[in-house]
Amino acid sequence: MKLAFAFLRLIRWPNLVFIALTQGLFYFCVFNSFILQGGYQNKNILFYLLVLASVVIAAAGYIINDYFDLQIDAVNKPDKIVVDKLVKRRWAIVWHLVLSFFGILLSFYISYKIGKWIIFIINIMCVVFLWFYSTTFKKKLLAGNIIIAALTAWVIVVIYFFAGADIIVWQHTLNFDVRKFFKFCILYAGFAFIVSLIREVVKDLEDVDGDAKYACRTMPIVWGVPATKVFTGVWLIVCIASLAIVQLYAWQSGWWMIAFYCMLFIILPLAYILKKLYRAVRPGDYHQLSNLIKFIMLAGILSMLFFNFIG
Repeated sequence: MKLAFAFLRLIRWPNLVFIALTQGLFYFCVFNSFILQGGYQNKNILFYLLVLASVVIAAAGYIINDYFDLQIDAVNKPDKIVVDKLVKRRWAIVWHLVLSFFGILLSFYISYKIGKWIIFIINIMCVVFLWFYSTTFKKKLLAGNIIIAALTAWVIVVIYFFAGADIIVWQHTLNFDVRKFFKFCILYAGFAFIVSLIREVVKDLEDVDGDAKYACRTMPIVWGVPATKVFTGVWLIVCIASLAIVQLYAWQSGWWMIAFYCMLFIILPLAYILKKLYRAVRPGDYHQLSNLIKFIMLAGILSMLFFNFIG
């Protein structure tokens, strides 16, 4: 039982729940809200396999990240180490390979069934990028941050390509508004990218001591903490301004419930983070900000529920 709990910690099970919840709500709430005949039920089994593929690939990425980060984590978060303490290093590699292979195999099957090979190709690239992120890019200026942000956005974009296998059916038999669905895909993927990028930089601020000890070249080390805070603050302002414009449009369109929700649970917390960021000094301060950003990401995911009412 102790080993099972250690494995769940290793694969970051709450983050995997985030991934499954994001894809489930985007498919069953956002995508289905555009279909006039009650959804596309005969593809639901393939969709569940797609979610499973995303989850196991992400789990493999978390494992290999902890494998290569063992020394740095010993400085930054010694109480949270799993590899070599609860799970042996060789078993961590075995699980990474097994989960990665299983995710790729599922992606191949899904792409074969729907005739969209981009899912298979990009999921292979996700596995490769997660490996090189852990070995190299995580220690480089901005490279690792952008990779993780892009992979977070892909969690949503992959649903667009999955559902896009039936674009002709949508246009001719279901009166499907493809362009509108694409806009919402870009909106949520863009939100995921920016918020994930902000959180990755905040985590770099939190882990600066361990990263500096092992010659990492993250933004706080290369540019300094003040410049990194300015970079993060700019992206926070961009995110707040963009969301405010979107909510103004939503309000004018009669979607006042989602506009009020986003203002209360997303925009105001982002403004609070912006305020607290410049007062943050200790690793604990940045850790609190990182957790608050996770709450905002969850709030963004749950906003998809409103599509059941606005259509």
